Amino acid sequence: MGGTTLSGTQPTLLITGAAGKVGQAFLRRLALSERHSQWRIRAFCHNRPIDADHRTEVVFGNLSNRVDVARACSGVTHVVHLATCKETPDDIMDVAVKGFFWVLEQCRVQSGFERMVLVGGDAAIGHFFYPRTEPLVEAQPFRPYPGCYALSKVLEETMLEQYRIQYGMDTCCLRAPWIMEKDDFRYTLSFGEDVFGGPRWRELVGNSLADQYRNEGRIPVLCDPDGHPIQRNFVHVDDLAEAIVIALDHPSAAGETFHIGMDEPVDYREMANYLNVTRGLPSVNINTPYHSTWLDNTKAKFRLGWRPKIGMHQLVDLAWEYRRSADDPRTVWYPG
Repeated sequence: MGGTTLSGTQPTLLITGAAGKVGQAFLRRLALSERHSQWRIRAFCHNRPIDADHRTEVVFGNLSNRVDVARACSGVTHVVHLATCKETPDDIMDVAVKGFFWVLEQCRVQSGFERMVLVGGDAAIGHFFYPRTEPLVEAQPFRPYPGCYALSKVLEETMLEQYRIQYGMDTCCLRAPWIMEKDDFRYTLSFGEDVFGGPRWRELVGNSLADQYRNEGRIPVLCDPDGHPIQRNFVHVDDLAEAIVIALDHPSAAGETFHIGMDEPVDYREMANYLNVTRGLPSVNINTPYHSTWLDNTKAKFRLGWRPKIGMHQLVDLAWEYRRSADDPRTVWYPG
């Protein structure tokens, strides 16, 4: 499609959650795409602004406000929906359900609208909370783990599917596991209060052992209840951004869900061994109630021609070699 839509007009893309790490990575990748060089971009921002430029318009508002959403959606031909919350019960239904509903409703009645791309999450199918006997494919039934975030991922995908069924909307869902950038992965392994996401190792082993392991520089090896090292799914934000750009107008993306993850999940024992060999870091096994999972990305590779470039070794190296500048503080916007 390139520089025109099916109706011959210039494509206009709305991106929600544009200020987040996925939104920023996607905008950087989109700027490099010759195929989309003539597309206009509208970024819908709430409390974190981004810089406008010659092709990017910034609009401010609240997703739960229908008037704000109508203004943001006016004239758009495509939407990439990234806006979300984590374990924030006071906000999550306004953003993930009500806000997404208003976006879907506005696009449903809009002349010339072409495709809705939702970035979902493997929280909708439970990621490492439940025992598995085979890789997880896109047809895996919903099985969210306890908490409002996983529930919101189910509700988002359900609404997306229903708008395809009820109204014939062209939709695509990219279901991603835990998304890493910069030094994120390093902080997922911290025994300190600066840990990123879960598990929170300090709570599992207690403060005394956590302090000891942190002082010794130990890497936690996530294990299942039987003591076997767990395999857990991740994706680097740049690989996800590449998949979003492809899905914007790829014919094979219409009406489909795709798993967008690394070719293999991270094996915590292999990861710890690699850190020991490359950086001399010791490790310690931590038994948990969690289980290994394998998010199968074959469909995305076969149907979209997408390939992840970053595996476990690169993920570790990027995280350990990243150095933050003074104007790049480590900020976690959502808990969970």
